[in-house]
Order: sequence, then C-alpha cells, then structure tokens
Amino acid sequence: MKQQNVPAYGGQAVIEGVMFGGKKVTVTAIRRKNNEIEYYEEPRTSWNWANKLKKIPFIRGIVGLIEASATGAKHLNFASDRYSMETDEEEYKDSGPSKITLILGIAVVGVLSFLFGKILFTVVPAILAGSLFGAWVPNGVWQNLLEGVIKFFLMVGYITLIAQTPIIKRLFQYHGAEHKVINAYEAGVELTVKNVQSFSTLHYRCGSSFLIFTIIVGVVVYSLIDYTTMWDRVIQRIILLPVVIGLSYEVLQGTNKVRDIPVLRFLGYPGLWLQRITTREPEDTQVEVAIASFNKMKERDKDYLENAELA
Repeated sequence: MKQQNVPAYGGQAVIEGVMFGGKKVTVTAIRRKNNEIEYYEEPRTSWNWANKLKKIPFIRGIVGLIEASATGAKHLNFASDRYSMETDEEEYKDSGPSKITLILGIAVVGVLSFLFGKILFTVVPAILAGSLFGAWVPNGVWQNLLEGVIKFFLMVGYITLIAQTPIIKRLFQYHGAEHKVINAYEAGVELTVKNVQSFSTLHYRCGSSFLIFTIIVGVVVYSLIDYTTMWDRVIQRIILLPVVIGLSYEVLQGTNKVRDIPVLRFLGYPGLWLQRITTREPEDTQVEVAIASFNKMKERDKDYLENAELA
C-alpha cells in the first residue's frame, strides 16, 4: 500500500492509555476498570515567538521538545491520577510499585526523561571513557567513539532493565499500539482493531529513534572540538547538548522523509532497532484504546478548525 501524504501526527504512551497530538488539540484515551474509555483533551496553545522558532531548522527540535514535555506532563498526571483512583491501596502495595514510583518510572522513559536523563547519559560516559580508557585510547575521534559506545550500552541496558517490570511492559505495549495506529492511518486503511494489528510496532518518527540519533550525532559533533582536561570535556558536552539535540531532530525528520527510498531507508534502522526494546506487541483492547484516542483527536481537531473558520 502506498503511503499517504499526511500530517505528522505524534503520539505517546501513558499509563493504561495513549496520547495523540493533532494540529489544534492533544487527546489522551485511557481504559477504566469498568472497560469504559475516558478521554482527556488539551488545546495546543503556543506563543507567536515559539511558532516562529519552530520554523527554523536546528532550533525547532529544541522548541518542540520543550512543548512536548509540558504537554506530556499534563496528560501523564491525568492518566496516573485515574489509575491510582481505581487501585486499592493494599493491592497496590502487594502487587506493584507505589504511585510515586509509577509516575517517576513512566516519566523517565517518556519525553520528560530527556531533561535530566540526557545530561546524565552525556556526562557519565564522558567520564568513564576518559578515566577508565584514557591511558589506552588516545584523545580525539577514538575517544569520542568509545564514549558513544559506552553511552549506547548504558542507555540500552537501562531501558532493557526497566522493561522487565509489569508497568513498563504494558507501557511499551501501548507504545506499540500507538505506532500501529499511525502506520495504519498513513497507509490509508480503515482503523479497525484487525487492520491495525496487521501493522508494525516500529515507526521512523519515534522518540526512541531520536534517542539513538543523539548518540550518533554526538560522536560527530564532539569530534570537531578539542579538549585538554576531563572537566573541559564534560563542560563541552553539556554546552553542546542543544546543538546535538537540534541536529538529531533534523536527522530524525530526514530519515522519515526518505524511508520509502530503498537505498536510503537503512538510515533509520538504528532507531528502529532500539524500538524493538521500547515497543511490544499490544493486546486487542490496547489497540482499541489507541484507535479511540486517535479518532477523538481527529474529531476534536476538525471541530477546532471549523470553529476557527466561523469566528
């Protein structure tokens, strides 16, 4: 099936649900214990200066990340509050993590993790590469490459470890359901559970791909600048984070645009490989929630646009 030329809708898995963002509104759908689906919506508001910045290459990725973090936090709070309301306290203590642990665990995996986690996974590998291997590996390109390898294994090891917990496993299932819905929509098929389940849990435009590209881009960027001491190296890494993030966003968008070109589609493979860890095959009920969230987002987006034309 030929891919449609469709807007770049974005999604995010939340606790027992999925969030989708459209042009004018973001919608989260979660499943309650009585099997009913509940929705939470938030209009997409943006300042004029932010809209202008989002049109500038290399800067738009940073602005988008900040906006996604703010929006995601609201939807995460809604989902976690509904989840805790329906969970008996004693049962919760015996069978799973506390509410605080749950929220922190989800946040670290999601977009909010980037604000703290990116610094952590930037500074620690730089220190380890220099202190443990500095005597054997000369400074320069090889040190930066070694740093990237350490960063990669730390990140993959961390994600793999937390993926073993029941809560994160279900989160990754909803992540897979989100991708299946987007893939099905872009393919132009009717969004039914059966149709959606036939699609892949992988998508070129995923935030997981963004993470892996920051490692690859970081190796290149850091290799362009010399340093003399360990502290110089660490400070440079922190200062250059916005540059790495901005470039990585452009790489992510570029790999998505060329994914249908046979000789270029392999450029997105590193991100797709990481998604094999951050997504899981969803259950039919989870796909149903993802479809409901996407359809509600499309419906509310249409309402906002029609009301704007009448105003």
